[in-house]
Amino acid sequence: MAPGSGGSGTGGREEAAPDGARGRDFPSRDAAAGSSDSEDCLVIMARATIYVGCTVPQLLRGAQSRIFPSDSALGVLRRSAFCYCTGSSTIKSKRKMDHLERTANNFRQEVITQAKVCGITNESETVKRLRLAIANKDFTFKAGQWVDFFIPGVSVVGGFSICSSPSLLKREGILELAVKYTVHPPAHWIHTECTLDSEVALRVGDLHGYPEGKGNRHKLGTVKLYYSAKTTSELLFKKNILGLMKAFPGKITCCFHVTQQRSQICEELQPHVTEGRISEKDLEKHVSNDTSWYICGPPPMIESISKLLANIGVPRNCVFFEKWW
Repeated sequence: MAPGSGGSGTGGREEAAPDGARGRDFPSRDAAAGSSDSEDCLVIMARATIYVGCTVPQLLRGAQSRIFPSDSALGVLRRSAFCYCTGSSTIKSKRKMDHLERTANNFRQEVITQAKVCGITNESETVKRLRLAIANKDFTFKAGQWVDFFIPGVSVVGGFSICSSPSLLKREGILELAVKYTVHPPAHWIHTECTLDSEVALRVGDLHGYPEGKGNRHKLGTVKLYYSAKTTSELLFKKNILGLMKAFPGKITCCFHVTQQRSQICEELQPHVTEGRISEKDLEKHVSNDTSWYICGPPPMIESISKLLANIGVPRNCVFFEKWW
């Protein structure tokens, strides 16, 4: 549910979390760059039983000719993207690692599929939702996974979190991404050059490599979402969230926080909006032995909320997060 951004758009990763900042030592995943008090931030409490597995296959499977047949429209994709991917382990510099470098040791599916852009909408002034028609019927994903995003003529490979459900792909053959504007080439291309019928290629990756067919064994109880942004216009998917609250009363609840709101808040959102940051007072009432905590936001926000949770007695092994660049 987080918008794309900076390093590699939605879904770029960072290999390690700060010491003591998270309950389980997962690599982390980018969604949007920004400061801790102004960008989109999510804190989710869920009563759940969680199982995580991990496999680490090679980053690339086969040569470019295997990934993109010569008769494919995506055959024009520059070979440099693949050379950069396979040779990234030898690159040493002070620059930030890109998506492929950060995720070089993470699980990836073998299936790479062509996709065609069939819809582009503005989720906010800075975030576009991309709707993609998937060509390969064998292409699947699980909630929480990302895609490597290959663009013909662009040597940099993007990494974007999937914001649609697996059921939409199964029903309609459609996958959706939400991408925040940045100058990073893949995100910049989506915001400035991408049009209906543009063709790209996708490959699914994730942090854990769940065994096929076993899922992650979540047993959901209740969910409380705290969602913070500068203004209500930057609260992405708010209509979807309100719809879920109505569909599952008592099971799913949400409190929106805004830090720089200047205009009047619409009547529909008013009962659910609080002005100011997510605070210790907001969270401490949810502490219990059977609650898991999921955090998504810029690194300073993640570190701040993680420390806050530690201060109110939340065990480290109950805290999970994705860390943006």
